[in-house]
Amino acid sequence: MIKENQKLLNQVNVVSDGLLVYAMLPLAFWLRFYVLPGGVINITLGEYLKLDFLITALFLFSFAAFGLYRSFRNNSLMDEFSRLLRASTLDIMLLLSVLFVQHDEHYSRWTLAIFYLLVLAVLSAKRFVLRRLLRRYRQLGYNQKHVLIVGSSKMAQTYLDAIQRERELGYSAMGYVAPAGAKPLPGLLYLGDYDKLENLLNDLRPDEVISAIDMVDYQRTPHIIAACEKTGTKLSIIPFYADYMPSNPEFDDLNGIPLLNIRRIPLDNWGNAFCKRAFDIVGSLLLIICTSPIMLFCALGVRLSSPGPIIFKQQRVGRNKKPFYMYKFRSMRVNKQQDTGWSSQHDDRKTKFGSFMRKCSLDEFPQFFNVLKGDMSLVGPRPEVPFYVDQFKDEVPLYMVKHQVRPGITGWAQVNGLRGDTSIKARVEYDIYYIEHWRLLFDLKILWITVFKAKFMNDEALN
Repeated sequence: MIKENQKLLNQVNVVSDGLLVYAMLPLAFWLRFYVLPGGVINITLGEYLKLDFLITALFLFSFAAFGLYRSFRNNSLMDEFSRLLRASTLDIMLLLSVLFVQHDEHYSRWTLAIFYLLVLAVLSAKRFVLRRLLRRYRQLGYNQKHVLIVGSSKMAQTYLDAIQRERELGYSAMGYVAPAGAKPLPGLLYLGDYDKLENLLNDLRPDEVISAIDMVDYQRTPHIIAACEKTGTKLSIIPFYADYMPSNPEFDDLNGIPLLNIRRIPLDNWGNAFCKRAFDIVGSLLLIICTSPIMLFCALGVRLSSPGPIIFKQQRVGRNKKPFYMYKFRSMRVNKQQDTGWSSQHDDRKTKFGSFMRKCSLDEFPQFFNVLKGDMSLVGPRPEVPFYVDQFKDEVPLYMVKHQVRPGITGWAQVNGLRGDTSIKARVEYDIYYIEHWRLLFDLKILWITVFKAKFMNDEALN
């Protein structure tokens, strides 16, 4: 049933996309020539509508090529927005290139630009609403994907907890198969030993099998694969070492031998790294220009508030574990614990003006120069002083992974409330999620949340 539902949903998705894309060009034509001033019609609406058929076909082909019509049950909304943006941008660039070569027809560039923005806005809104409706529909028990779990390991329990907690994903566990006497999965029907798997697949006909066996049962894997292939059942495997894997692993090929990359991140790609660095340079320059009057005011305030330097420089650990000096406006009196201590909300070493700056996060503004220099990024994991890096690297699992990218002024952990005296382990989990799921749109989302809440993160180290 799930396959029929998915097929119907895909058909509805394609048809609705096609209708919306086709409708956006005449709407853009109307906005350009009948709403906005200065428009002169050189080509009739009829000619635009003829072109519209080709444009719609091109967009639908690109959407399919970018995976927008596959099941998004396991994909995030941000990932779908990213695919939509890339496909639409590629299409409009290709269209403009073709029209530039053909000089006989002069279509309005403003009309095409408005059309591009309308397509992005309308299709993004459609996908947002569709996901909301499907989430509600699945929470009511419809459109369920029935799975059979093989194994009763820790990872099997983790998977079961996840699908039971997130009911909107639409997964329903039919039962589990495991050796007799194995640790049970509470609340789930036990269906028998591994030897019964093939018969169970023929009788129950699940949509998918989830294999999450223990290391001691690893030799059972060929039998599990054979049973699923013989019955035509989709098989997904959760390795017993999944705790050490990223959420989106990548594979290399060595003469037919698959090599699993335990820790490869999007910013390892030079194109992604170039885009992020270019965004940081342009963004930091604009922010320095826009905030220069505020920074001048802060510099005068710090100078008048207490003796000492205006800028506080503190060593932090950056990308590839290289130390650098992070800049802040000094908000405390000069003290001996500034390189190892953490400040509290009511620290008596703060000056009155320093407390004001921290409350408004104005003391963080000099870090725009760190971004411009290349020591930091606008968005990324927050950097820590060497004293605490040496402590946390042995105490917090995966803590050092955050040093594979440039540290940031704000980050995914900070906009989710993990600032100041909060769990280091939770911060690392958010930081690793950001590192493994980086997209330029993700950076923009974090910056938007940061600005919208009118908060830069309040740094926890003393200055």
